[in-house]
Amino acid sequence: MPETKKEQIYQTMTFDAIKIGLASPEKILEWSRGEVTKPETINYRTLKPEKDGLFCERIFGPSKDWECHCGKYKKIRYKGVVCDRCGVEVTKSSVRRER
Repeated sequence: MPETKKEQIYQTMTFDAIKIGLASPEKILEWSRGEVTKPETINYRTLKPEKDGLFCERIFGPSKDWECHCGKYKKIRYKGVVCDRCGVEVTKSSVRRER
């Protein structure tokens, strides 16, 4: 009997083993994009990340898809552009999860 689409999507994968290791200091430096220099997180008035803080958009990427922090560059047509005012690269906000 043929499987339905729902059953095909939710098929589980089984593994015999998984190995997790620590990253070397050199590898961590390769991954890094900047340095957090201030302990601030989010501005309580604007609810935007503070510059050089723990959630800095310049270091970790934009909070909104295809938009820099100051709003000078909006939309996908500016993909990859680094804003000259705020220093944020215009890209998807999902890069914050990787950086």
